[in-house]
Amino acid sequence: GTKNKLTTMLSRFIRRNKQLARHQPKQQLLTQFRLASQFNQTQVAAIMGAQWGDEGKGKLVDILGSQFAITARCAGGANAGHTVVVEGKKYAFHLMPSGILHGNNKALIGNGVVLHLPSFFKEMKNLDDQGIEYDGRILLGDRTHLVFDLHQQVDGFQEDSKAASAKIGTTRRGIGPSYSSKVNRFGIRIGDLRYPEIFRQKFENMVSIYKETYPHLEVDVEAEIARYNQYYQQIKPLIVDSIHYINQAYQNGEKILIEGANATMLDIDFGTYPFVTSSNCSIGGAVTGLGIAPSKIQSVIGY
Repeated sequence: GTKNKLTTMLSRFIRRNKQLARHQPKQQLLTQFRLASQFNQTQVAAIMGAQWGDEGKGKLVDILGSQFAITARCAGGANAGHTVVVEGKKYAFHLMPSGILHGNNKALIGNGVVLHLPSFFKEMKNLDDQGIEYDGRILLGDRTHLVFDLHQQVDGFQEDSKAASAKIGTTRRGIGPSYSSKVNRFGIRIGDLRYPEIFRQKFENMVSIYKETYPHLEVDVEAEIARYNQYYQQIKPLIVDSIHYINQAYQNGEKILIEGANATMLDIDFGTYPFVTSSNCSIGGAVTGLGIAPSKIQSVIGY
């Protein structure tokens, strides 16, 4: 029963965190375990940053991950960084949900994320190199918007054009421009890659719009279209209707852990504007970034 589950969880917690145990006070480890055990009966939980990031969200997601069937990213892009240390091995994630380290856990990237596919493939290769088996456990929402290399160029142009006192300190990874494309309704979603002619039209339109403002933008349109047509063949088996998927999983009684990125004080609406990121990375973003009703989220750590 519950006692056996808690005993197993404690054993796993100690094993996965023995490296940390040498450096952390016992009381702190006990607090972390209590947090883990309180989610034992929770179907949907969210881990959100409550400050400016670097609160240890990735570590907590790793501690809790074995209890959940799905870990879902709901916002942000490769500007986020979650580092997890398991039995002395370090794993760094920017797009991949941290729950991927648990063999029973599926990693879902939701519609609120902006995805740079080359960075995503790099993380998959890192998992391969570190011996993590993930076949059939990575899912990409078809409404997820893409970050192109041209977005990264635009990110740099925008930051360089500002006065020193007005610079945001962007990561130059194209996150802001990708969200701008989305809001201005000329963004490109993963699902658009299914239709080569539609993708071509949308990509040519995007380049044309950006070149009106940034004439020095360097884009080999044909090469990019060919590259993304090839990328589509690689990700085709991973693409799902993430909104249907997560709500069907809920109806089936599966446990879902929502992994936030960045933090509330970086939220585009509630953070220290304008020194913020470009997404809603507080709890509201968990709802809109996955298409799950707020009434279904039973437990939240963070805001």
